[in-house]
Amino acid sequence: MEETSMQSFETWNTWAQYIAFGLAGVSIFIFLGHLIKLTASSDSKNKYDYINRSEISVLMTCSVLLIVAGAFYSNSFIYELGILWLFVRIFVTISMGLIFGVIIQNLLKFYYPFYIEKRLKKLRYKPRVSPKTGKLMKLLSEEEEDVYLDEGMQAEENIFSIDYDVWVDEETGYTKIEKYAGHLHALQCPECNYQTFRVSREEILKAPSPASEGELMKHYECGYCGYKAKKTFKIAMLEAQKAGSTATA
Repeated sequence: MEETSMQSFETWNTWAQYIAFGLAGVSIFIFLGHLIKLTASSDSKNKYDYINRSEISVLMTCSVLLIVAGAFYSNSFIYELGILWLFVRIFVTISMGLIFGVIIQNLLKFYYPFYIEKRLKKLRYKPRVSPKTGKLMKLLSEEEEDVYLDEGMQAEENIFSIDYDVWVDEETGYTKIEKYAGHLHALQCPECNYQTFRVSREEILKAPSPASEGELMKHYECGYCGYKAKKTFKIAMLEAQKAGSTATA
């Protein structure tokens, strides 16, 4: 009976290590795939969109796999175990896994966005190269870019839902328009200083008309401490939109 028990432990230890190494390998494979995808893309906008859309979820997935792998590996050296110690071991393993999981989740949710924001800003404003001439293109200012945006695009910018960057090859006139979410990224909360201050809703206080500007109120809320604030912005007159001018904040 004791020999059978020892063999069972040996079988468990072997398979637990196999599972641990397998999960760690999958985690490394996913992370390397992420790096390869970033490296393989030469387009700054594609990198921007991919990092913004996927990087935190990829890192969280890799972290969870490593935590589970660590749990299996730390329990792969069992040679004698009673019922009481079995429950103790399970409880400790789950508790430690949850603690590490919460720590990593908080780091990715509240700290890592600072690092991502710097990278995204660098990618967004990295000079674009014209496919026509191979020379650097010019990023137009808010006033200059309206010539290249239709009324719908200008309206999106006026209510801050979408932001457009217009790059122009001054030699050939080749134009590249890139679309960004207007308030996709969280701001730094003035209360807790975490990068978790987001627009929760927008309210048009006064609709614009051909004779007067409109007024928009944006409501902000911190996802960490719950701090709330609001700020009003002006919306350009309808005539100004048709003429190609922008709203002023």
